[in-house]
Amino acid sequence: MKSQTILTSLLSIVMLSLLATAASAQETGFIRGSIFDAATGEPFYGATVVIDGTTNGEFTDFDGKFELKAAPGTYVLKISYLSYKAISITDVEVQAGKVTLLDNISMSEDVETLEEVVVTASEIKNTEQAVLTLKRKSTMLLDGISSANFRQIGDSDAAAAVKRVPGVSIEGGKYVYIRGLGDRYTKTILNGMDIPGLDPDRNTIQMDIFPTTLIDNIIVIKSFPGDLPADFTGGVVNINTKEFPEERVSSFSISGGYNPSMHFNNKFLTYPGSSTDFLGFDDGLRQIPVQGMSPDEIPLYPQVIGRPNSPEATTYQNILSRFNPTLRAMQANSGMNYGLGWNIGNQHSIGSRKLGYYFSINYDRTTEYYQDVIYARYGKRSPDVFELERREFQAGNFGTSSNQVSGMAGISVKSELSKYTLNFLHIQNGESKAALFDYENNDLGAVFDADQHNLEYSQRSLSNLLLGGTHHSGNNHWKYEWKLSPTLSRLDDPDIRFTRIRKDGGNFTIGTESGNPERIWRFLTEYNLAGKMDITRNLTMFERDGKLKFGGAYTYKERDYSIQGFQIIPFRVEIADDPDILLSNENRWPSNDAGTQGTRFEPDFIPVNTNAFLGTTSNAAAYINHEVNPFNRMKVILSLRGEYYQQFYTGENQQGFKLDNERVLDDFDLFPATNLIFALNDEQNFRFAYSRTIARPSFKEASFAEILDPITSRTFIGGFFPDVNSRGEEIWDGNLVATRINNFDLRWEVFQERGQTLSMSAFYKTFDDPIEIVQYVQTPNNFQPRNVGDGRVLGLEVEVRKTMGFVNPSLENFILSSNITFTQSSIDMSPTELESRLLNARVGQEIVDTRGMAGQAPYIINAGLAYNGSRNTFDIGVYYNVQGRTLSFVGIADRPDVFSVPFNSLNLSMNKQFGDNNRYSVGFRATNLLNARREFVFEAFNAPDELFTSLKPGTAFSASLSYRF
Repeated sequence: MKSQTILTSLLSIVMLSLLATAASAQETGFIRGSIFDAATGEPFYGATVVIDGTTNGEFTDFDGKFELKAAPGTYVLKISYLSYKAISITDVEVQAGKVTLLDNISMSEDVETLEEVVVTASEIKNTEQAVLTLKRKSTMLLDGISSANFRQIGDSDAAAAVKRVPGVSIEGGKYVYIRGLGDRYTKTILNGMDIPGLDPDRNTIQMDIFPTTLIDNIIVIKSFPGDLPADFTGGVVNINTKEFPEERVSSFSISGGYNPSMHFNNKFLTYPGSSTDFLGFDDGLRQIPVQGMSPDEIPLYPQVIGRPNSPEATTYQNILSRFNPTLRAMQANSGMNYGLGWNIGNQHSIGSRKLGYYFSINYDRTTEYYQDVIYARYGKRSPDVFELERREFQAGNFGTSSNQVSGMAGISVKSELSKYTLNFLHIQNGESKAALFDYENNDLGAVFDADQHNLEYSQRSLSNLLLGGTHHSGNNHWKYEWKLSPTLSRLDDPDIRFTRIRKDGGNFTIGTESGNPERIWRFLTEYNLAGKMDITRNLTMFERDGKLKFGGAYTYKERDYSIQGFQIIPFRVEIADDPDILLSNENRWPSNDAGTQGTRFEPDFIPVNTNAFLGTTSNAAAYINHEVNPFNRMKVILSLRGEYYQQFYTGENQQGFKLDNERVLDDFDLFPATNLIFALNDEQNFRFAYSRTIARPSFKEASFAEILDPITSRTFIGGFFPDVNSRGEEIWDGNLVATRINNFDLRWEVFQERGQTLSMSAFYKTFDDPIEIVQYVQTPNNFQPRNVGDGRVLGLEVEVRKTMGFVNPSLENFILSSNITFTQSSIDMSPTELESRLLNARVGQEIVDTRGMAGQAPYIINAGLAYNGSRNTFDIGVYYNVQGRTLSFVGIADRPDVFSVPFNSLNLSMNKQFGDNNRYSVGFRATNLLNARREFVFEAFNAPDELFTSLKPGTAFSASLSYRF
């Protein structure tokens, strides 16, 4: 009742403010802007902003914001503050009912002359100066991009925008990677708070769900600050949404995408889905047949064999009849990609308070069809035979259809000294997948060919609420910030269907070596509660400004996960090349009076289910940051963060060994950090940073889980399972622990106007007990996370963003951006890995005790050439990205290492704004212009590479159109 009253009050405030705005819009307009201190890059509190010749004025608030109402006309704006250069802004035009935005005004100290700076309104609109100042004055190594740049370039979502940040690459069009380090070492946060993505085992969230119209800036932090969680190494991407949109935002967008190799193809593979698949969830069509039944209530086949009329048999028959009989991938025509989006936002003054709000909803449908796909498994032969042996090979096609609905809403209220913010985010995604492969098996003497049908559906949802407050003391010496963020994530894979039919001439069989058909249901529910409190005290030390910041945080996560799988077993059922006949009415058990023939089911999660577990984690943290300026142009930041992390597990393994809320990780760690910044002059910095961070295993890694990917036939094995070699010697003990990392950074950076930058960085990282994905020895095609030997990464990074005006003034609007990273990594092999490699060495092969680090690319090249012209209403750019050959899966015993092959990605993007006040925006994208394939290969001494995975994404084209109301 109380929450309903609060909601009603908020809606009333919004409606009243809209009515008040509509009434006054006929007569007045608004001048809004933000002011920052050029010396610190921070919002300027208490500056006076006045319309010249009037008493119409206001002080900037603690966010550096101001708002003035004025009748239509052209004015001069005066900005002043004691001991700072006064600013006069001329030609400030006000129109009835509209907002004139003066974004990112900087004020510089000038004690001696107190001279006035005169600029025009057009000169300070849409500048990147605030982000440049933030980078130059930041206590951390960071890069970023602001809303001003979004307006210039026309990027529609955060994924398109963040790829322009130096050192950042986008994986799969959604996920951020920094400095070539994978997902384990990269983290994405929203408004400073940890938020899980649709894949709860990833550290990064999908970036393409955030429209840029609602983003204030995206900051990429590359050195560890004590006030953020310590579980990152490559970097943190912080997406800051707008709390108070500077002007009324209301727009609608539509987009479409076409890939000649994927769309309007009548060989596209699919299968019948439910009536709500287009909304990203199943309507119950794929519900598990034993819904609501405990394992004890499910009859087993031995109980009913020969007793077709018994009560147990009746229950068994009812369950069997609920299985959807469709097992075959069917061909259909594939449609193109498309998306729709709408968002609205504004701010209003209500007395002395300000109200800001925004709302956004987006819908996307994506269709992909991959042809000539290859998944394979190879092994080593005898030591004197170098060519690898093919043990499993599947080639064919698969299609996916993905539907995603995302919504985001927020409301903020600001008073003189406080601000309160409430944000809500929901994402709903559903993906259907169908595949048909030719399967060959040559492993362990079982040689055969088969047709393999795969049908899958995965539905994922995420709901996040963020409630936060900021409070300032009257003299602005103290600042208090608090945030509370609960999240509910669900991931269900209802009714995964896997059928392999062995072919032998014109004969078809199921079972024995080819394996029985399987039906799998996966259920995951995760609760996440995060809260933090930060307190900042502005102080003076060494006769210079400084800061003391301290606070605490607590995060709790709980994951309930289970897999319930069934084998579908035909007995004396005539098999053809159509798997749908297995569960037809005439072939279901009992298909004869004796009750001994027919297709039956057997639940493989009874009596022991290793894929049912409950995991919880808690992380309590406290930190202190001290920022001082002991010498002119030198800044020192000392940080210390402590985290007490516990992880509990409830589950059992195949042998019936049970853990009941067992504490599997219990760590207290201190994470010191030091940042030294020496300003060589106003445009150049030299930086040194040291920090200690951590990478912890995920829930599924610290488990007994065995998770099959039916498309690739590869299985993920939880890190708790021990592993032995062919002689029965233990090579992994199942004791998975966290990775500790030491980070050292040096950087020289130069900042120039128009966002031009040059920086050269060197970094060195040491890894204690790094976690890598290793091939499992006991069972073929299985992969497991394990701690390996200590590792090191040494890297050099060069970042350039430069206009081409230095070549010729006529090229001033051409911008060259490039980021090149070279790394050298090494891992000390564990004794068991080294022994395994020695035992399986080829003739003439020299084995050393180190190797490259899994997941670390030897080089990364990001380069782009863009043109920005026509008064910032037209942008076109060509962007190139490539990552060097990278170890992906570590080999062991007779399993070779798996490496990624460099994928040369060349993309084109173009945006144009036009119409009255540039209300229309049209965009065009072309991706993978080189038509490159995504491939992974097995690599072994003196042997030609053999394919592990091969996908051809093709060249895709997309266009978008948006309109601002």
